[in-house]
Amino acid sequence: MAVIIDEKKTVHIPKKPIAITAAVLAALVIIGNSVTIIDAGHTGVINTLGRVSENVLQEGLHVKIPFVQRIIKMDNRIVKLEVETEAFSKDLQTVQTRLAINYRVAKDKSYAIYKNVGSDYETVLVTPAVNEVLKAITAKYTAEESVANRSLISQGLITELNNKLNRNGIYVEDVNIINFEFSEAYIAAIEEKQVAEQRLLKAKTEKEEAIVKAEAEAETLRIQSEAQAKANDILSDSLSKNLIEYEKIQKWNGELPKVTDGSAIINFSDMLSDKK
Repeated sequence: MAVIIDEKKTVHIPKKPIAITAAVLAALVIIGNSVTIIDAGHTGVINTLGRVSENVLQEGLHVKIPFVQRIIKMDNRIVKLEVETEAFSKDLQTVQTRLAINYRVAKDKSYAIYKNVGSDYETVLVTPAVNEVLKAITAKYTAEESVANRSLISQGLITELNNKLNRNGIYVEDVNIINFEFSEAYIAAIEEKQVAEQRLLKAKTEKEEAIVKAEAEAETLRIQSEAQAKANDILSDSLSKNLIEYEKIQKWNGELPKVTDGSAIINFSDMLSDKK
């Protein structure tokens, strides 16, 4: 091979080094396409000229047929998906819900998911299932009950989502309700209701306190009245006895009573005088 530098000089480049370089590069390309590495937590789905094999590759280094086989890596770790959707409660309130779903793809079903759905299974399977199940469960509760029963709703979502997705090899591990949002009119109504309940509770508490206070005062008066009545009875009894004795003394003429035995009258005053 000759390369003309200028009109006067011609430089000859050997053909052999170029051929060797080309061969090395070709060998590297072939070797690079003959091996694949499956990362931890992943599996490799083998696609041989469009045909998907049921035997998936596990973690590590694997050999494949270059330019014939293609390896699609599937993530089998727990994946977090956030979904925001709108649904209607039992009392027909609009509930804007934001969820965080943790799910994973079963290793032995990686080939089936890729074959039947493709690599975009999250958009095709998971997200629509979350929207459908959430709407069905939200309709079972009023808007107020939805807030109070977060844990029940979360557990219901896990159960129903697994019922729908397990057959496709997708398993839901956890569901967290990040937030419930309602219309401004509903929020205002809830606030008014809470204020009214607080006022009612305050009025009820004040009424109960007044009743307790009145009962306590009435009991105190009753005890005092009973004590006073008892004292009056004691005083009255004492005064009556003394008064009777006093009246006796005031009315006594100084003579002792006279008695008779049928034949004569005995005068106790005379008897006392004789003794003296």
